Amino acid sequence: MASPLYMDRVIAPHRSLTPQGAAVLLAVVMAFNILVAIFLLVVGAPPVLPFLGLDVLALWIAFRASDRAAKRVERVQVTAEAVTVSREDEKGARTVWTSPTAFTRVGVDLPGEHDARVRLMIHRKRLTLARSLSPDERISFANALQDAIRAARNERWS
Repeated sequence: MASPLYMDRVIAPHRSLTPQGAAVLLAVVMAFNILVAIFLLVVGAPPVLPFLGLDVLALWIAFRASDRAAKRVERVQVTAEAVTVSREDEKGARTVWTSPTAFTRVGVDLPGEHDARVRLMIHRKRLTLARSLSPDERISFANALQDAIRAARNERWS
């Protein structure tokens, strides 16, 4: 019989631009660069033209990197027996971290005024969670995770 889940949360990076939006933005930048290239050819400054292509290339590379980073997923599950964190990167590689609920603690580090780190701790081992969330969302997530662990411990001891 499977034990109940006190938390089952999937954390994925936010996407500010859809793939279609990125294609439209890239097309607009390319069209603008073509107009500038035509003007530069008319004025007689062809050595500048390769640099117009470099900024389009840099933008395309940035969008590709953003798409890859958006595929990273983190799943946090809390049961009465264990806290399990599984991470899947953009290539599909998966890593799993498991610790007994009874001995797992949640810590929030506030190194700067606009930063927060959520960590699961057991003895000397630490795991940083929810890096893709904003600092306020991390603190909210840490509180929800702490509540889930507390509820799971209460079930185990009752």
